[in-house]
Amino acid sequence: MSKYFIFIPNLLSIIRIYLMYPLLTFISEENYLFALYIFIIAAATDGLDGYLARVMNWQTDLGKILDPIADKVLLIGTILILWMNAYIPIFVLVVFVIRDFIIIMGAAFHMTVYETAAPNPNIFGKITTFVHIGYLAAVFIDIIFGLNLTNFMIDFSVALITLISLFLYGLNWFKLTAKLHRE
Repeated sequence: MSKYFIFIPNLLSIIRIYLMYPLLTFISEENYLFALYIFIIAAATDGLDGYLARVMNWQTDLGKILDPIADKVLLIGTILILWMNAYIPIFVLVVFVIRDFIIIMGAAFHMTVYETAAPNPNIFGKITTFVHIGYLAAVFIDIIFGLNLTNFMIDFSVALITLISLFLYGLNWFKLTAKLHRE
């Protein structure tokens, strides 16, 4: 019976992508409270789709590609518009974008050249996504309530964690490339 619901994680990823329109609209209208609500809902769909896919064994090939794309759309779209409104420094935006671009290109390379399945995220990648979501939520809370949760050290720490994640992904890819090349 539960196999009839295998589409739910993919539906949640699609909903996350569609939530970007109201999220970006609320930010552009400077309605940050509603933007935070939408962001929290979108972030919750990220956790829920992964949980359902693993626990209920509802993993699909589409979901392995759709979920990371939805994550990147959510995070990059949000950080870009917050940067455009001068709430996030340029170096954080650049690190976020470069990391995701390199990860996408690396995954595409491996899937194409070595004809492998979509790569599974590593634990540090999941931690990094969690840190990004927390960071962006803190930026929204700062804007709304003026609590000064984010500062240069927080920005720098998030950028550093992002770069460490990129390094670890790169290390895994080089190991996988060497292994596949030997075969």
